Amino acid sequence: MRLFSRIFNLNDPGWGRGSKNSNAEPPKRPNSEGGPPDLDQVWQEFNQKLSKLFGRRPGANRPNGPSDGGSMGPTPRQSKIGLGVILAVAIVLWVISGFFIVQEGQVAVVTQFGKYNVTVPAGFQWRYPYPFQAHEIVNISQLRTFEIGFRGNTRNRVLPEALMLTDDENIVDVQFVVQYRLRADGAPQYLFRSKDPDESARQAAQAAMREVVGGRKMDFVLYEGRTAVAGEVQNLMQQILDRYETGIQVSSVAIQNVQPPEQVQSAFDDAVKAGQDRERQINEGQAYANQVVPMARGQASRMLEQAEGYRAKVIGDATGDTARFNSVLTEYAKAPQVLRQRLYLETMQQLYVNANKVLVDVGGNQMIYLPLDRLTQQVARDGTGLTSTGSGSTGSSAMQLAPLANKPSPKSSGMTNNISRDRADR
Repeated sequence: MRLFSRIFNLNDPGWGRGSKNSNAEPPKRPNSEGGPPDLDQVWQEFNQKLSKLFGRRPGANRPNGPSDGGSMGPTPRQSKIGLGVILAVAIVLWVISGFFIVQEGQVAVVTQFGKYNVTVPAGFQWRYPYPFQAHEIVNISQLRTFEIGFRGNTRNRVLPEALMLTDDENIVDVQFVVQYRLRADGAPQYLFRSKDPDESARQAAQAAMREVVGGRKMDFVLYEGRTAVAGEVQNLMQQILDRYETGIQVSSVAIQNVQPPEQVQSAFDDAVKAGQDRERQINEGQAYANQVVPMARGQASRMLEQAEGYRAKVIGDATGDTARFNSVLTEYAKAPQVLRQRLYLETMQQLYVNANKVLVDVGGNQMIYLPLDRLTQQVARDGTGLTSTGSGSTGSSAMQLAPLANKPSPKSSGMTNNISRDRADR
């Protein structure tokens, strides 16, 4: 190796100026003292070093040159050995050129005569040397990012990319960022299926965003629908890139800013305030309705329950009265005269139970006054007399005037006879 470095070392200051041990004086250029060496002298020096390599003495191949008694030249065996060594070294260097290193997070795409052959992972790899095979390193772990609608800062807008038309024919300014990386098996597609896959991803993002925004209302895009719009754009963008076979996997789509154009910003703010006032009034009305409607429903339910209870009471009373009348009718059919008398007495009891005065019509123009209140008080003072017996609903009850029977008077006796006669007539 030291010999090779001496032969091919172009930094040697003595290159082309002759050997230091040679007795022959180097030729001098007639017009340049100490200038660069002559091309012939350089070639002669190179030949001398090759002669030393193959065992020939310098100047032996020159018929008229000076001779220092050296050998006649290399033998054929020495020549073959030298050529073999050179050929072996060249082959080893050629084979070594097929080794390469793939860093972590990268893959190498190996092509054979320009056609895709295989994808190798990270590590120390080998392929057939040039010109049989070649390789290209692709970074699949790198997260690539591009911006749509702005560059660097949201104030630095790119209006041709940012302005989009919504479904209700309004214009919105949409600025978003897309992040993507290559799939592990997408390196060949990324290299060979598309001329510029990164630009294809940018155009697919714009097309997907315009399609999604074009199918939505302006208020949905501006307020509650940002997350939904970003998700739809990511899915649609991935479908487009898969159809183009770019080998790209979309990681995320983030909407940075959505607003109306600057020219109509003030009018849009007024419209937003009016919409907020409308929503506030609607909410207040809804709250009032939520308060009043349950109360009205409660009152209606209470009235219905009361009506239902009254209906049940009336029906029950009527059913009871009907049953009682039927039972009385049955008994009346058995003994009409007895039952008629009993009913008469019970009716009179109900009429006179709270009466303090009784007027008895005895016929003609005379009317007898019966002071029951005074009689009752007198009986109460004497501790005897007026007792009453009765039953619940149809039980008989009679008032007996025992003291009057013990102390008859002409008027009361006549009255009693008249009452009995009147009852007999009836």
